[in-house]
Amino acid sequence: VYAATPTLEGLPVPSTIEQSLAQIKRRIAAIEPTGRLVAVSKTKPLSAVRVAFAAGQRDFGENYVQEALGKITELGDVGASWHMLGPLQSNKCKDVSEHFDWLQSLDRAKLIVPLAQARSGAKAPLNVLIQVNIDDEESKSGCSPAQIDGLASTIAEHPTLKLRGLMAIPKPTPELSQRRDAFARMRALFEQLKQQYPVDTLSIGMSDDFELALREGATMVRVGSAIFGSR
Repeated sequence: VYAATPTLEGLPVPSTIEQSLAQIKRRIAAIEPTGRLVAVSKTKPLSAVRVAFAAGQRDFGENYVQEALGKITELGDVGASWHMLGPLQSNKCKDVSEHFDWLQSLDRAKLIVPLAQARSGAKAPLNVLIQVNIDDEESKSGCSPAQIDGLASTIAEHPTLKLRGLMAIPKPTPELSQRRDAFARMRALFEQLKQQYPVDTLSIGMSDDFELALREGATMVRVGSAIFGSR
């Protein structure tokens, strides 16, 4: 699936990953030309990441710190941008701050100081998104909408962190109207945040609803299975 094979003309036949990436990027561009794609590579082998990188993909999302660190180390400094998407434990703040470019799952204040202290001033600030539990699900990480302002204010106090916006994983209901409502509420929260801070990123939408999310204001979408296949 991942290996390219030569054609009679000596050119490689695109792999499944390459074809999928190209198709998804076309679909994104048709709705929002500036939309940013994060390829969710959690649980996928490094070989799959290499194929996606060779096809021009640069943003990769991971949920598990240890798994991600192995990929980051093996891939080396080749210009990939790594996004931490999963819930962050306090004891993993140092690893994330040192090795990732983005943290999309900041949801509580006690993580902010450890992240800020661990980020070297020689590096660009760690890009941070506040994760919002937009549908108030007990089993899901994320802050409440009422907590956004407090978290944003604290993040803004630390020069080694850069507040970029908001992230959410709405309830996976089959009713698209309900997902649209969740996306619309996130966009409203994002617009409120933009009135106070120079934020530019609303990360909503995944493999089965990224087009809907883009139509509702997403600037970044996170797509895994539609690129790499099922787990």
